Amino acid sequence: MAADQPSINLGRTLGLAVVLASNAPLLLLDDKLTIVAASASFCDAFGIDPATVTGQTIYDLDDRHWDLPRLHSLIDATLSGAADIDAYEMEITTSAGATRCVVIKAQLLVYGDTDNARMLVTVIDVTQTRKDDKRQQELIQTNAALLHEMQHRVANSLQIIASILMQSARKVQSEEARGHLSDAHQRVMSIATLQRQLAQSDGGAVELAPYLTQLCASIGASMIHDRERLTLTTRVDPVSVDGDLSVSMGLVVTELVINALKHAFPDGRTGHVVVGYVASGEDWTLSVSDDGIGMADTLEASTAGLGTRIIQALAKQLGAEISVEDTAPGTRVSLIHTTQIGRQIAANDQAESVAV
Repeated sequence: MAADQPSINLGRTLGLAVVLASNAPLLLLDDKLTIVAASASFCDAFGIDPATVTGQTIYDLDDRHWDLPRLHSLIDATLSGAADIDAYEMEITTSAGATRCVVIKAQLLVYGDTDNARMLVTVIDVTQTRKDDKRQQELIQTNAALLHEMQHRVANSLQIIASILMQSARKVQSEEARGHLSDAHQRVMSIATLQRQLAQSDGGAVELAPYLTQLCASIGASMIHDRERLTLTTRVDPVSVDGDLSVSMGLVVTELVINALKHAFPDGRTGHVVVGYVASGEDWTLSVSDDGIGMADTLEASTAGLGTRIIQALAKQLGAEISVEDTAPGTRVSLIHTTQIGRQIAANDQAESVAV
């Protein structure tokens, strides 16, 4: 044992020197929990006179305001070796009445002398950090509430605009003008429906099934006057998509459904329109199918219109290809997105940009 004493003394001396020279807020305690040394940064952080800190226990600090059950539990667990606690957060009320939030780490120092243990205690004041965290969380909650309110107001405003468009459509004499106003009404309503969904969702993610169901219900209410003659339903996988993605999808569905209801069922023909969405990983297909008169008349009516240009632009934005199929009877128009298609469209856009 005597042969080991010089190394033990050297270890204690080094431990003391490390604490005194450290820029971190450190305490060195003996086996009685008496403070052997305290770093200058600890004394500065907690307003303790360096001349009086040594010789008292850690629980005596600041007129025994550190004599707390939670600190006792931490120290006892460390002394017994029952726990290795990297960071233990607690609050200390100072003699001046201020509440300090601190993170404490206690670690036994082993010199080979089990009867004279040393403990290194790191005490970091995180009061301001926690205040900043709380302020940031409150700001996030406030902003979320403001966004929620704004989305409701936008939706209400859009519905007002849609109502004005519909009233104007009823008043004009020109069938062409009436059709354009009705189409504009549906486009505005699709965005209004989306805003309602965004207001009810978290983080901007939109549940696609209820959104498209509500959107189709809105379109059907204004365009289908005989529910026994025409029906409009949805078959949508239960997924959530980004808010921006749902905007584009809603506009695509609006254009395709309007086109199907206007052109696929002439002369009082009965029929059914189905909006579908299936997804597998990052791949998805959005479709609008009808069992109407078929491709020839439908495509002739839609090839040169604003709706077609809108769909083409949205498909490019979504990184999707447009597919038109003759389903005999009827037509299915689909937007198909795969990773490969998305990459190819992005590469084509980049090539066009470089060419320009």
